[in-house]
Amino acid sequence: METLQLSYQENFAIVQLNRGSSNPINLQMFLDLQQTFQDLQANDAVKGVVLTGKENFFSAGLDVIELYEYDAQKIELLFDTLFSCMRTLLAFDKPLVASITGHSPAGGCVLAICADYRVMAQGKYRIGLNEIPVGIIMPQYIFETYAFWLGRGKANQFILEGKLANNEEALQVGLVDAVVPAEEVLATSIAQLKKYMSFNENTWRKSKALMRSALLQHYTSFDAGLKRDLMEGWWSTETRAILGALVAQLTKK
Repeated sequence: METLQLSYQENFAIVQLNRGSSNPINLQMFLDLQQTFQDLQANDAVKGVVLTGKENFFSAGLDVIELYEYDAQKIELLFDTLFSCMRTLLAFDKPLVASITGHSPAGGCVLAICADYRVMAQGKYRIGLNEIPVGIIMPQYIFETYAFWLGRGKANQFILEGKLANNEEALQVGLVDAVVPAEEVLATSIAQLKKYMSFNENTWRKSKALMRSALLQHYTSFDAGLKRDLMEGWWSTETRAILGALVAQLTKK
């Protein structure tokens, strides 16, 4: 895999986002995540998964520098793959804990909210969905997933504001479930995973599937009208200007 590092401990797997220092998400990372979780779902020896990042970053979100150069066909494929990757992660019925090792804006937050439990590092880190200020339309299926944890009112408010919450704010609203020192994030995540795995496997997995069944209804098919709106929004003059300025800022660093 180009963008992930997969390891096994006892009866569970650790999937580490592994692309550069900040784990920016490109098309290949979505493809790798989808395939990896499909394989882990089918592997009866694996009873749970921790999804983790690197020091200071879980993921910086979409790789704007790379995506800015995608043509229309590749952007459409990106949107399709984002949708199917989220569907795969959300339908994964084994325990999944996100070990949020640092910043987790936008796409990083999208991955984190697919998990059953989120442990975030202490420090000046931010998490949230800031797509609207960047000029990217917020798809309903992502809103519904965000609202699954925050509630519809708070999710609506945070998304429309492009809110990037600090870890204490995230803990207060239920976006994360624990905030611990950075050096304890992975161990705390593993401990929570083992807690889930200590319960009757059949009961736990079927209960998870039932509780997510209504959410997964939003992932039955990628609405053609939504895809059209996303494509038109991505290629709009205003959004391209915002993204172009962001790319210029990032490439100067």
